[in-house]
Amino acid sequence: MDFGHSPKTRQYIDRVSGFMTSQVLPREREYITALRDQQDRWASIPSVIDELKAKARTAGLWNLFLPDPTYGAGLTNTEYAPLAELMGRSLIAPEIFNCNAPDTGNAEVLLHYGSDDQRKRWMEPLLRGEIRSAFCMTEPDVASSDAANMAATAVVDGDTVVLNGHKWWSTGIGHPDCRFIIFMGLTDPDAPRHARHSMVLVPLDTPGVRIERMLPLYGYLDEPYGHGEVSFSDVRLPLDAVIAGPGRGFEIAQGRLGPGRIHHCMRLIGLAENALELACRRAASRTAFGKPLANLGGNRERIAKARIAIDQARLHVLHAAWLLDTVGAISELSQVKAAVPTMACEVIDMAIQLHGGAGLSDDFPLAAAMAAARALRLADGPDEVHLGVVARTELGRYRTRETA
Repeated sequence: MDFGHSPKTRQYIDRVSGFMTSQVLPREREYITALRDQQDRWASIPSVIDELKAKARTAGLWNLFLPDPTYGAGLTNTEYAPLAELMGRSLIAPEIFNCNAPDTGNAEVLLHYGSDDQRKRWMEPLLRGEIRSAFCMTEPDVASSDAANMAATAVVDGDTVVLNGHKWWSTGIGHPDCRFIIFMGLTDPDAPRHARHSMVLVPLDTPGVRIERMLPLYGYLDEPYGHGEVSFSDVRLPLDAVIAGPGRGFEIAQGRLGPGRIHHCMRLIGLAENALELACRRAASRTAFGKPLANLGGNRERIAKARIAIDQARLHVLHAAWLLDTVGAISELSQVKAAVPTMACEVIDMAIQLHGGAGLSDDFPLAAAMAAARALRLADGPDEVHLGVVARTELGRYRTRETA
């Protein structure tokens, strides 16, 4: 693999970096202040978001995540990865470029598996940035680390599908522009293990859909996106709401999660870079016991190790992205999904320690960054599941040799 960026990628890096520096980062504080000043933080989005989205779209920095050139920028996973890292340095950048999860994964699902009608009704407005979406898979009453445990049902009844169940950690469902959910449920318990489930498009205003509460993540509600607990009670939809047909839920999930893991990991690397920058500025500008913080208590070594860890993680993810683009990647995707959130947590924790009490407050973005990084040790599969995939791949090589 050549880790050098192509001229096309370098051009996008320069454009995204320039837009971030001139447009996005200077207005983050304005956005946060406007949101906090709202009486109901779930009711509307501060106008700065739509303003910046319009500028990004005019600049051609829109739907950069989507490799299909008809709807997106036509970038491979390897080409998009450094752009995701840049976006990860900002709270609002992913939405500004229309590259925020779970909308990215939902758009890819509809592009690759949706019908023409489903794309027209849901995907195209999503890609225009007119609506937002949510993804309902995880459940509170079963161990969702094994998705085959899913208890929620999507039962075919003639020309309709009926949904019942209880989901949670449905990211994005609190957004005032959220208009639909992709729901995954059990359709045929007697089918082969990975042909039992279906994915269904659910308009948010369908009778029987109820947002029970918004869940705090380490005390952060992540408004206006949020993570919701949602109940589905006899939700009846036409059969054409099922994506790609009944029983294809696991197949769709695997197609959805591969690129999404690259996106998550690269955004986390951007988050870790931001934390390291804050740590270095703090270490260089503060003194204690007559010395700069950088020269106390092994802080120089901690900063050096953080730099090494971030660079290692970046190369690891770029390699996984390149394999995903070329020959496929299963073990490698699990490797980065297990490694990068842990790295980010360690770097952010170091930065918090250097900031002292300030690092625990909202005066700096570090506490929120730690919450986000820690959550990604569970989201899209917990560490243990991914480590199991890696171990199975490694051990499988030796079983094959012994059998031969």
